[in-house]
Amino acid sequence: MSDKSKVIFGNIMPEAVYKKAVKTKEKNIKKFGDDSKANYPVKISANPYIGESLGVQNIEVLPEGALTNGTLPFDSEKGLIVGNIRMGFGHYRISMAIASCAKYLGYTPYWMDLNSYPHTTCTKVISAQNNLYSLGSRLSKNPIFNKLVWEPVNYEGFRALAYNAADQKNAELMAPVYKNVPKNIPVVGTHVWPAQAAVHAGMKYVVNAIPDNWPMALHFSEGSVHTIQCRNAYMGYRILNGMNKKTVCKPMPQDDLVYTGHYIDHELTSNIEADCEARIQRRKNKKPMRFLLTIGGAGAQKEIFAAIISYLLPKIQKKEAALYVNVGDYRQVWEDLKKEIREMAPYVHEHMGDFKETESFAADALKPETEVEGIHGFYHENIFEAVYCTNLLMRSCDILVTKPSELAFYPVPKLFIKRVGKHEMWGAIHSAEVGDGTLECRDIPHTIQMIDQFLETPLLDEMCENIINNKKAGLYDGGYKVVELAMGLKEKRS
Repeated sequence: MSDKSKVIFGNIMPEAVYKKAVKTKEKNIKKFGDDSKANYPVKISANPYIGESLGVQNIEVLPEGALTNGTLPFDSEKGLIVGNIRMGFGHYRISMAIASCAKYLGYTPYWMDLNSYPHTTCTKVISAQNNLYSLGSRLSKNPIFNKLVWEPVNYEGFRALAYNAADQKNAELMAPVYKNVPKNIPVVGTHVWPAQAAVHAGMKYVVNAIPDNWPMALHFSEGSVHTIQCRNAYMGYRILNGMNKKTVCKPMPQDDLVYTGHYIDHELTSNIEADCEARIQRRKNKKPMRFLLTIGGAGAQKEIFAAIISYLLPKIQKKEAALYVNVGDYRQVWEDLKKEIREMAPYVHEHMGDFKETESFAADALKPETEVEGIHGFYHENIFEAVYCTNLLMRSCDILVTKPSELAFYPVPKLFIKRVGKHEMWGAIHSAEVGDGTLECRDIPHTIQMIDQFLETPLLDEMCENIINNKKAGLYDGGYKVVELAMGLKEKRS
């Protein structure tokens, strides 16, 4: 296998870039160890949280010498590995969409979280990067840090081929977790590291599902097929636009890049018409408009949430609005909101940790006769439940209030609050272009203005009509197409 840090899609890296990449790997070996000669046993088990709803089975990479008693067999014919990491909630959410579509299409989705094997060098490296990224997200609330450090790193730093060179070296340290995974089972990586590690490990059929539509070399996993959600990103990825400053780069091979559309769960895509019609009817009948506030995995939006809740309180009292607030696995955010806005207490309904109760509430909220009023707070300690809670509530909400990250691509009317990282702004731009979301509201006054637009104008109806038309055009079929592409690679190359 050629050294993927020396040459990236035919573009030769300067010697200084390559040496720096090698030093980065050596530094991580010194800090986290080198388990390239380890022989980790693998165990397959049912996922206790989303196994029933999404048909997911976990791939557990155990310590050396551990027993694999009770392991389920790999489905060598219909199996599909969804390779992911927990870095915020976004990559887990995309993984759930891929798993949902795989189940619907008759395949067996395997959940392989490279950040869940603490005895491996792989997880130690990823955890360190995750902690660093979470810290940066929180510090980005400081406007000086955000302007001078965070946005430039997320926008131009991750864009550079030199960054990919270093990442590829680090991915070599992640490959051992795939050692005892059958090489003929297709892999869909919903973050670049699981895709890169799979290629380094010799997995035969790898699809790299790129989450962002701002073209960055960060997302390259040469040797895999890359998929994108938006056509406006296609040419930027294809020609490696701006990834080596002003130098014209050699392009990606055409077969290495495929437009699929948005990665969306089957449960959401298949119910678009019914859910949008229910939203239009609720507004027509002057029912409380349901806003879903969902906090990201870095927990950085509490101040904006507080301002929205405070503004909507009089409208909640008059039954003109209702709130779902999903704080994910950040219980303290919910407690802080209650302390800061004591006036919300009479309207609060808590759903704290009982996922069956959350599922029941979400199902009941879909019924036409159900009246949803007040402020409903949701918290789940488990990451699967914390993430999937938003998916369940999304169908019965009217407006999703979110930063323009992975949720920017979901088929629900969206109000975009301030981004966390400049690359995210393109999610709001794309959503506004296809008509299923607002512009990015970068401060609280503009956020409040947009809330009024939803409450006082037919904006909600217009977005619902656009979502239905987008579905007809296949915009939300990306999850199905990624699965079909991955399984098709196996069929084609076999």
